[in-house]
Amino acid sequence: MAEDVSLKVVRLHRLDSDSKTKAFADISIGDFLVKGLRIVQGQKGLFLAMPQEKAKDGKWYNSFLPLTKEARQNLADVVLAAYEE
Repeated sequence: MAEDVSLKVVRLHRLDSDSKTKAFADISIGDFLVKGLRIVQGQKGLFLAMPQEKAKDGKWYNSFLPLTKEARQNLADVVLAAYEE
């Protein structure tokens, strides 16, 4: 990510249920707010799922996604670190 863009977790809501979704997070990237990221328990551990919207065709599509693997990893590192605190 660009070094002049700040990335931080604005809200983290942990769930107490037995579902695979463990928490919801909202993040700020510079002057923008992204809502609805999910922390999910997968077979290989926790991972960050992007916000999704249901389209008219009934399928779910990501409404926000990083363009590079490095950006995705940086985002996941920040959000999962906030969840682990």
